[in-house]
Amino acid sequence: MSPSESAGGPAVLSVSALNTAVSRLLERSFPLTWVSGEVSNFTRAASGHWYFTLKDDTAQVRAVMFRGRAQYADFTPREGDRVEVRALVTLYAARGDYQLGVEAIRRAGVGNLYEAFLALKLKLETEGLFEAARKRAVPAFARTIGIVTSPQAAALHDVLTALQRRAPHCRIILYPAPVQGAGAGERIAAAIATAALRNECDVLLVCRGGGSIEDLWAFNHESVARAIVASPMPVISGVGHETDFTIADFAADVRAPTPTAAAELATRARADWLAQLAMHGVDLQRAWRRQQAERIQTLDWFARRLVSPAAAIVHDRLRLHVLQQRLGHANRTPLTQARHALAQLTTRLTAELPNTGAPRIRLAEQARRLARRMHERSALRRQAVSALSAQLELLNPQRTLERGYAIITDARGAIVRSPAALHPRDLIGVRLAQGSAEVGIASVQSLLD
Repeated sequence: MSPSESAGGPAVLSVSALNTAVSRLLERSFPLTWVSGEVSNFTRAASGHWYFTLKDDTAQVRAVMFRGRAQYADFTPREGDRVEVRALVTLYAARGDYQLGVEAIRRAGVGNLYEAFLALKLKLETEGLFEAARKRAVPAFARTIGIVTSPQAAALHDVLTALQRRAPHCRIILYPAPVQGAGAGERIAAAIATAALRNECDVLLVCRGGGSIEDLWAFNHESVARAIVASPMPVISGVGHETDFTIADFAADVRAPTPTAAAELATRARADWLAQLAMHGVDLQRAWRRQQAERIQTLDWFARRLVSPAAAIVHDRLRLHVLQQRLGHANRTPLTQARHALAQLTTRLTAELPNTGAPRIRLAEQARRLARRMHERSALRRQAVSALSAQLELLNPQRTLERGYAIITDARGAIVRSPAALHPRDLIGVRLAQGSAEVGIASVQSLLD
């Protein structure tokens, strides 16, 4: 006979069996459900499990949330927090305590608020208020920064500290507005509209510190989103912590994870500007030096190509000398050839005519005539050469300058040949025989006038 059975009577259950049966009955009877209440006696064990009591005005129940579920919670409950838990009703068999096995936890009211948040987000997203193409870039160098927040908010101190550190040159304008509580959304939207109307900022920061969804709810108002979109200047939203998202974040041109990050996105550190300016100065100096070196090389190249008038005259004189030598050689060659032919003829004549007296006389006469004609021809050639030489000398620019003439050049160094190239108050260069001068033009007259 089994110890759990009595002779002829009903079965007797052990405490463990009873508690196990009750636990299974509770789990089958109560599926996962949401339960709301106030947190009391909260304990976080070394294992990472959460133990607390969930209570209301008239009752309480123990609850446990194991580490595998607790690590996904977005906050750690504190004594007195109003929460909603998604839990399985069960019984802890070892003590016979009825308890809730918590699968998920959220702040009380978060479900309704979150649904309202999603509905508004979908509405505004459908209207195109969150489109990336609509959003504007933050100016690279902001001179005036507007801040919409509460004067008492800790976020304001963080933002001002960051701006003072990064960009002390910036002008700061505060548009005060409460960041939580009744009517805070409308006051924030009004502050943004005031900043838009005054249009005195380069960029506008809308910020506040972290908190629960209820604390941040003022930034989930439709009026705030529409005021941000209507702002003529770019808007940076820095609301809450990095994990917090509001409608203002989606509507803003730039979303910052924290208020301090919003200040950093709105400005660039002055040290960075100074470093970049110094780098540009070095680049500019390097470019200037390179340009100067290139221009010096270009000047040297032009100087090597430039031929002075004196050098040109020397070159022409050398060419004239060569031509004179060629002309003299050209004159001597026919004479030499004629003399050679004469000698040959004399030899033949002497051989053929034994009596050469008369022919010799005639030959001498012809020789004298030939010599005279050659002398005359040579004289004519010399006269022609002298005339050409005199003409070349007349064409010598230096001789022209010595006769009182001058060479006129414009500001670019080009020779001026017509009055049309001259204008009153122009500066011209005048090259004389023994120097040069720079002359200003008072008036210009043409021979055709």
